Amino acid sequence: MAAREVLRRRRIVLLLSVALLAYLIDLGSKLLVVARLEGHQPIQVVGDVMTFQVIRNAGAAFGMGQAMTVVFTAIAASVIVVIWRIARKLYSLPWAIALGLLLGGALGNLTDRLFRSPEVFRGHVVDFISVQHFAVFNLADSAIVCGGILVVLLSFRGSNPDGTLHQVTKESRSA
Repeated sequence: MAAREVLRRRRIVLLLSVALLAYLIDLGSKLLVVARLEGHQPIQVVGDVMTFQVIRNAGAAFGMGQAMTVVFTAIAASVIVVIWRIARKLYSLPWAIALGLLLGGALGNLTDRLFRSPEVFRGHVVDFISVQHFAVFNLADSAIVCGGILVVLLSFRGSNPDGTLHQVTKESRSA
């Protein structure tokens, strides 16, 4: 039983390490682009396909829900609580990575919502990666998407955060 507890603690440390790394990369990138790019012309990274430009986003993906900033703040806080609750029974390495990415991304965007203008709980998220014919996003968004894709793949594979596999019974197949 002690070995299983050590494994769980290692997975939680991994989750927190991935989350901290994702958070710090996101925070650092936002500080850098705001200091260097805000109020300036976009920088072409890959021709017209990808540019860096600072956009303050009050809404969610694709700028939707701009009047619901407080709701997005509450959702991000809820995601953090849910991840922490799942982490208490975490034994899976891939799940630790996936949840770490989700946690780091959620913390990155929550930090903007809490501390950026125009006011606390209504702050606008700094987005700066612009891909042609797509939304402008940031590295927290990328971490969330990558973590979400990993969660979906793990779920399809039948993996649970506690290290067990989903069991498909004959009754559930015939339903």
